[in-house]
Amino acid sequence: MFENYYRKDISWGGQLLTLETGKVARQADGAVMARLGDTIVLCTVVGARSVKPGQDFFPLTVNYQEKAFAAGKIPGGFFKREGRPSENETLVSRLIDRPLRPLFPDGFRNEVQVIATVLSHDLENDPDMVALVGCSAALTLSGIPFFGPVASARVGYIDGQYVLNPTMAQRQTSKLELVVAGTAEGVLMVESEAQELSEDVMLGAVEFGHKGFQPVIQGIIELAERAAKEPWALPEASEAEVTLKARIAELGRDAMVEAYKETQKLVRQGKVSEVKKAVVAKLGEEGLDAGAAKGLLKELEADVVRNNILDTGLRIDGRDTKTVRPIVAEVGVLPRAHGSALFTRGETQAFCVATLGTGQDEQIIDALPGEYREHFMLHYNFPPYSVNETGRMGSPGRREIGHGKLAWRAIRPLLPEKEKFPYTLRVVSEITESNGSSSMATVCGTSLSLMDAGTPLKRPCAGIAMGLIKEDRGFAVLSDILGDEDHLGDMDFKVAGSEQGITALQMDIKITSITFDIMRQALAQAKDGRIHILGEMAKGLSGNRGDVAQNAPRITMMSVPKEKIRDVIGSGGKVIREICEVTGCKVDIDDDGTIKVAATSTEAAQKAIDWIRGIVAEPEVGAIYNGKVVKTADFGAFVNFLGAKDGLVHISELSNERVNRTNDIVSVGDQVKVKVLGFDDRGKVKLSMRVVDQATGADITEQVGARRPRVEGEGEERGDRGPRRDRGPRRERSDAAE
Repeated sequence: MFENYYRKDISWGGQLLTLETGKVARQADGAVMARLGDTIVLCTVVGARSVKPGQDFFPLTVNYQEKAFAAGKIPGGFFKREGRPSENETLVSRLIDRPLRPLFPDGFRNEVQVIATVLSHDLENDPDMVALVGCSAALTLSGIPFFGPVASARVGYIDGQYVLNPTMAQRQTSKLELVVAGTAEGVLMVESEAQELSEDVMLGAVEFGHKGFQPVIQGIIELAERAAKEPWALPEASEAEVTLKARIAELGRDAMVEAYKETQKLVRQGKVSEVKKAVVAKLGEEGLDAGAAKGLLKELEADVVRNNILDTGLRIDGRDTKTVRPIVAEVGVLPRAHGSALFTRGETQAFCVATLGTGQDEQIIDALPGEYREHFMLHYNFPPYSVNETGRMGSPGRREIGHGKLAWRAIRPLLPEKEKFPYTLRVVSEITESNGSSSMATVCGTSLSLMDAGTPLKRPCAGIAMGLIKEDRGFAVLSDILGDEDHLGDMDFKVAGSEQGITALQMDIKITSITFDIMRQALAQAKDGRIHILGEMAKGLSGNRGDVAQNAPRITMMSVPKEKIRDVIGSGGKVIREICEVTGCKVDIDDDGTIKVAATSTEAAQKAIDWIRGIVAEPEVGAIYNGKVVKTADFGAFVNFLGAKDGLVHISELSNERVNRTNDIVSVGDQVKVKVLGFDDRGKVKLSMRVVDQATGADITEQVGARRPRVEGEGEERGDRGPRRDRGPRRERSDAAE
């Protein structure tokens, strides 16, 4: 039945990667079932056979989706089915999209949709690399114009050695998590998080990963030789298009060169727009296809900018290739925020605000491998006003999620250990102005705002974006790129880290690949720029404040025996709720007995701590405690003196004078001072008031002597005076009262 079924087995990093086609999703243009271990991803590709009228861009959509059944789970929530994409699904969709997009031919405008569905997850091999390889294979087999195949690999760095595709357990001990994707010739995409590693180590990891996925590329090629469909015809420029392109250059080149001499972004954009309008109007007068001019004008724009940089070494705003734009770093700009910073670099500005919370504020994430809690959140927002545009305001898009995650990766390796700084951290980055690399501005602003809030970062962190102009006659690496240089250039290479090393690296290439020599130069140039930016940031704030913000919660940690946790929580949470309501504190209890008390005042925190200590403490013989009379009886008073613990002050221990009735000395509600004498045969605590100075709390045992006053009925209750003599009727002991 499956006559067109093909399978390719590939040895990849010591594991078996299997690619199958022709059995599932046979109506798609390309469909591949990719398997590594017991992780299985179905990857499909469909391309539209015609271009929509007026389409002037390439509409590629990549959707990565995880099914709960892949890990033997049922989705949470009311509807019990998968809903909107999770943050991880969005990030992996971007991860797949970025190395695929540059390999479609120029001028291809047919809509293409790529879908990767996780069908099985063995909780050891991450589906993202399997999905990227599977999507590349599906495109290669589909016949859709695609200059692949592409492959990818994850690289770890453990004990000074690179590890190809480390398992999820190995990644916990790795100093590096780097994903690299590319073709047989070179690298197209890099994304990483690192523990302050050097440029040489990072470049070595990229080379190691590129070499590591070569067997996968060869395997896809061999599968395509047997199973690929007939290729679609490549789009070719018509004679009319060639003529139109030449006329556009003739009409607009000189004016475009003049417009790009303007260094102010908004003024320059206005002049460029006027040039385009004039060219389109002239084309219309000449009877040429003005509607097809938009894309060709963009090509003219790119040609002007790129060649000017290669010819003169000067960029759009007049800088050379290595200079970073002027920087202003301000902190403490919001009076009620725990930490805030306004980071401005040229025409890019990030308003970053840090908030310190407690364990109750941690984000609960339900992922395929299992549920976990995240104590550091970074949310990036890019409102349309930041680029002088109008637009929809709503939930964050793929770009916002991706940029926020990049900044999160850059900062996380520098955070203090949670055990030493037990706060939940949330940073919001509002991009208030943008002209290039707002994600790297977010890294700088986040570092400053966290330090302003009192977070003891290991070291400040800064980021810089590098660009590339590459032509046959040469190339130029650009530091701190502008928005136009990003759009019209060949590379977006973002590097973040401290003065000691790199913590995050992300690279996207818009051409088929770049050489490692170019990457080496870009990393060296980025290091110089990063060190410069850190110096400028230090003018605003060079380290954390030494203490958390005044209006931030103070968290005090204490530890109690595990068997005492239930006493602190109480039946149905009654005790811990009472502690929180009375003191105004937040109390978090971990399974190991660690208790975190958060309060905005020292007094409230100390009250809660003393309360908890009282609950878990054991009475110490000879110790003196403050107590409260909670019940009286003929034979003495019951005193609550240590958390929820009560003890009996026998009537003979109430006073050094003769006592006829308990209520002559104390009443319910009285505050008294008591000394622990010991325990009876049932473990009940025996207390004394008579040996404690009720005014000062001093122990006066030596002053009162060893003998106690004779108390009516004492011998009968205490049972320590020998055989009973005939002294009248015996009083019955009330066990219920005790």
